[in-house]
Amino acid sequence: MGKYFGTDGFRGEANVNLTVMHAYKVGRFLGYYYGKDHKANIVIGKDTRRSSYMFEYALVAGLTASGADVYLLHVTTTPSVSYVVRTEGFDCGIMISASHNPYYDNGIKVINGSGYKLEAEVEDLIEAYIDSEEDTIPLATKEKIGRTVDYAIGRNRYIGYLISLATRSFKDKKVGLDLANGSATTVAKGVFDALGAKTFVINSEPDGTNINQDCGSTHIEVLQKYVVDNNLDVGFAYDGDADRCLAVDEKGNIIDGDIILYICGVYAKSHNDLANNTIVTTVMSNLGLYKALDSKGIHYEKTAVGDKYVFENMMTNGHSIGGEQSGHIIFSKHATTGDGVLTSLKIMEVMLESKAKLSELHKELIVYPQLLKNVKVHDKKAVKQDAQVNEVISQVEKELGEEGRILVRESGTEPLIRVMVEAKSEELCKEYVERVVEQMRKQGHVL
Repeated sequence: MGKYFGTDGFRGEANVNLTVMHAYKVGRFLGYYYGKDHKANIVIGKDTRRSSYMFEYALVAGLTASGADVYLLHVTTTPSVSYVVRTEGFDCGIMISASHNPYYDNGIKVINGSGYKLEAEVEDLIEAYIDSEEDTIPLATKEKIGRTVDYAIGRNRYIGYLISLATRSFKDKKVGLDLANGSATTVAKGVFDALGAKTFVINSEPDGTNINQDCGSTHIEVLQKYVVDNNLDVGFAYDGDADRCLAVDEKGNIIDGDIILYICGVYAKSHNDLANNTIVTTVMSNLGLYKALDSKGIHYEKTAVGDKYVFENMMTNGHSIGGEQSGHIIFSKHATTGDGVLTSLKIMEVMLESKAKLSELHKELIVYPQLLKNVKVHDKKAVKQDAQVNEVISQVEKELGEEGRILVRESGTEPLIRVMVEAKSEELCKEYVERVVEQMRKQGHVL
């Protein structure tokens, strides 16, 4: 990770450690970088945060000042930006969003011309330009100054693409959607309505400050209750920029990313559509998933946390399904990034083609109890290098043996250390997590 760009773009609190000047300079550099031998064409999308408009205008100012033409998708999802970039010949795309973070945070995600996350070497060049005292990039003048184009049609084409992927009508299916007061508000309901579902929507009135607030995939309990109370067949919850999805079955059970990978992987294998008979996971996936995949004869690979790493593995090895427990699921046949609405459609496909309720599709997967605690710390690297903290972690690993595991890692975007334990019981999970956190506290790391 660089100084500004982490695993998921440049993220921080709006006008604190991610400012309009940062956005302006990102725009200035990208307009120059992609416009060296032609007039750059760059597309921008944003989520519903109040600061997203501010950053959009700052980026546009920088891009057009460097001579780029800018096409505005307005409020849309991250995967829609990726789709538009790779299918309509743009030099790159920018998504303004901090995903599942609170409304006061924001982020700038840059997507290259192939629809993938921007290369690290280009991010390094952007960071060097941001920190440079002298502005060496020339300003465009006269007819070379860029223009701004309303490009809502790009988002509409993406919606049409999603609709085209459905294998059956959703007629008579009662589907609940928790739109997290975010990007999905402009996409998801239209897709499900067009496919014939009886669509029930909650958290679809963004006001600039309520994105992810007690709603969406980070507060799935809201949708759980809604599905049961309204006797729905299934529910889907998205995060702020709709690149992740969690589901709820008709009984109100949470269907997290691991279970989605299992359901879709088993279905794909049964239809000879699981490339290399392999699913790509991250180190955060549950032991229960691996045991269930073993029982079905499905192989798996593990990457570092981040859909970026999942996708890199999939592209390198030709795998077709991969994702994270958090709900970033990638279907490489259809997309180059996690796509929450696409994931919903894939789950609907399995339900409809199998003629089964969602609860029946995951009954063979037994999830191990898991506890994840996010600990706010002074210095993430100091924690990871602390010998006494590492000694306690090693002791826990030894005691868990093959019947559990512990994972301690840094957040890529926040000042947090994430301590996760899986074990046979919730009591053991709590005991081991607290043992590690207490040692961190004794060493003076915890804020």
